Amino acid sequence: MPKQKKIPFRMCVACRELKEKKEMLRVVKNGEGNIFLDFSFKASGRGAYICDNPECIKKLKQKKLLNKVFSCMVGDEIYSAIEEEYFGKRQG
Repeated sequence: MPKQKKIPFRMCVACRELKEKKEMLRVVKNGEGNIFLDFSFKASGRGAYICDNPECIKKLKQKKLLNKVFSCMVGDEIYSAIEEEYFGKRQG
């Protein structure tokens, strides 16, 4: 009998729900300190996961959740860039 592949789950930093990794978005802080959405899921650096859901994206910005996750100050421009990139991908 073939071995079942384990499905990776991740917790959303906004709503704290466990979901399958492939249903989520990954935000990465790389070695240079750049923070961005990683659509490839392969970028190196510290990753945080968030639901592919507009409410969670808004909550991320409102509560400045990346500051806690990455243990550093994350500027409003980064949250805005993540929001723009997210909502831009949804339209396009």
